[in-house]
Amino acid sequence: MDISSWQTALVSFRPFLDWSQLPLDTPALFALAAGLGWAAGLRLYALVFALGVLSKLSVLVLPTGLQLLAHPLVIGAAGLMLVIEFFADKLPWLDSIWDAVHTFIRIPAGAALAGALVGGDSGALSIALGLLGFTTAAGTHFAKAGTRALLNTSPEPVSNLAASFSEDAFFVVGFWALINHPLWFLAGLLVFLLLAALMIRLTWKLIARLFRRRTTESG
Repeated sequence: MDISSWQTALVSFRPFLDWSQLPLDTPALFALAAGLGWAAGLRLYALVFALGVLSKLSVLVLPTGLQLLAHPLVIGAAGLMLVIEFFADKLPWLDSIWDAVHTFIRIPAGAALAGALVGGDSGALSIALGLLGFTTAAGTHFAKAGTRALLNTSPEPVSNLAASFSEDAFFVVGFWALINHPLWFLAGLLVFLLLAALMIRLTWKLIARLFRRRTTESG
């Protein structure tokens, strides 16, 4: 494909990629906010790096509140943390420690990114989007962390590696859907959140069972 063909293709995708023309219709706007929270809860540094690079390449036009992501320092820092997370996420038990620390990073970041879609001047709408981003980031993060905690009870590392690479692929597919078809993404996200709720419940049951076992043994 020559350069002119690529330019034509990018122009044809512009209605999906130009986020600067906010506010969008309400369903699309809430889909983007929920999607940013989901992506932050799963792969925060990959999200920030991808948004920054796409904006820098003029493939994605970010709203004013998110344009800082295209700064070279932000892209560089996100890229560095992305590489570190890529390897940390694939080592048994280190991944759970990493997730525990990032409970205090991914969830607030999801809220901040979602709220920044319309900027601080939008008041109630910005708060609503931030709360949505917070909720989806929290649900995604705890489902991911819970799944890894369950997998770490197994002595073999293969399942852990498979889960990590699956999450990488899941992020790529989900991010593509979010950028190009936000409403379709929202439909898939609803299914994901239902499964995430079940996983979180299963994790809590396991933690309670282990706690009761240790209490019995110590008594």
